[in-house]
Amino acid sequence: MATQKLYAGVKLRETRTRLGLTQKDFAARLGVSLPYLNQMENNHRPVSTGVVLALAQEFGFDVTELSTGDAERLVSDMREALADPVFADSAPPLADLRLAASNAPALARAFLDLHRAYRQSHERLASLDEALGREDAALSPSPWEEVRDFFHYCDNYIDAVDRAAERFACPGGVRADPVERARAALAEVGVGVEYRDGPGLRAYDARARLLTLNARSAPATQRFQMLHQVALLTRDKLLQATLDLARFQSDEARAIARIGLANYFAGAALLPYGAILDAARETRHDLELLSDRFGASVEQVAHRLSTLQRPGAKGVPFFFVRVDQAGTITKRHSATRLQFARFGGACPLWNVHRAFETPGRFLRQLAETPDGVRYLNIARDVSKPGGAWGAPVRRFAIALGCEISHAANLVYADDLDLTKSAAFEPIGISCRICERRECHQRSVPPLERRLSVDADRRGVLPYEIAE
Repeated sequence: MATQKLYAGVKLRETRTRLGLTQKDFAARLGVSLPYLNQMENNHRPVSTGVVLALAQEFGFDVTELSTGDAERLVSDMREALADPVFADSAPPLADLRLAASNAPALARAFLDLHRAYRQSHERLASLDEALGREDAALSPSPWEEVRDFFHYCDNYIDAVDRAAERFACPGGVRADPVERARAALAEVGVGVEYRDGPGLRAYDARARLLTLNARSAPATQRFQMLHQVALLTRDKLLQATLDLARFQSDEARAIARIGLANYFAGAALLPYGAILDAARETRHDLELLSDRFGASVEQVAHRLSTLQRPGAKGVPFFFVRVDQAGTITKRHSATRLQFARFGGACPLWNVHRAFETPGRFLRQLAETPDGVRYLNIARDVSKPGGAWGAPVRRFAIALGCEISHAANLVYADDLDLTKSAAFEPIGISCRICERRECHQRSVPPLERRLSVDADRRGVLPYEIAE
């Protein structure tokens, strides 16, 4: 098998500059001619084996730093950004992307930062839903919204917490029973565990050093709540350090975020990164199989899949959303280009709203957003019984989706015709920022379009939206 040629001009230049050597002196130390070094530094020729050995022997250079991993990741990130429909008619060829990543990595990163800022500007438009939808709206976000945005702009992946949870769940690299690990961790700090009937899911008595869990809760919920308390009691320094970096504007936001980070630890310990990533690929993201294998709920599995964005080991980029019966979004995370309305309900054309009508069943939907991006969505109700006669039932529905380019990795795509345009339902994000002119479910006009009102004519809507 032919070996891959190594082009590392940027690394060579950085090394020479750090050592304070001229090209002539550097070439002499490496045992090559000046023109040859110049060609290598400009990626016109690959770095030879002799040069790699000379770098290690002459300068003690860690040759693994010459790896093209960073360049390949840059190429991958640029290809993902250039898949945005805004570049539909001007996307450069792959060879140009590789040249940019190898010869001008700083420029490539600047492009990615610019595209990220472009995406965020669209999200800021969505935030106008708050100002227009609530009379008490303020310019500054509430503590709850500030925390939600913190997780959102982290792509819902917190590396330090995720890795700490994985080390906790997999001592020696082998996944252990989460309940046994949690009990042992709590016992080390002198905390006992009891199960009792009563309101609430979890209660910790600091004076008695006792954690009480609801005996009527589902086993997956009990495991999650126990792991949550482990995070609060044994990983608080890590949580506090992460909170310090976030620089929240209020003590309330910091307190809410601490709970969110403890929840993150619990989910990552119940579904350790490497184990769930491998299992997801093996089962082609079958939520029910994964739920059974890890002793987690379908909602916990779906939520976890949306967080698998570790650099160098990313899973399928998913969006995850949970809605209540009124259509209000109660959870939202997205590693895709799809961004949810920050306030109010989701588009009524999404299949997540129909999940309440078919309890216990998965619904599939091929959907297309106004920007032309196509998705595979799956939805299911996740109603939570109260556990006793007269106890309130909490009713929710969840949706998990990915861009259609990843659909082959999901068992739910089997037997669907992904090539038929008519199979894709037109959906939006929120009526206020959706540009579709003929939507029969539109509730309010779009923010940035002019309207035409004719009292003598009536179509689906009592007004027409200008082009």
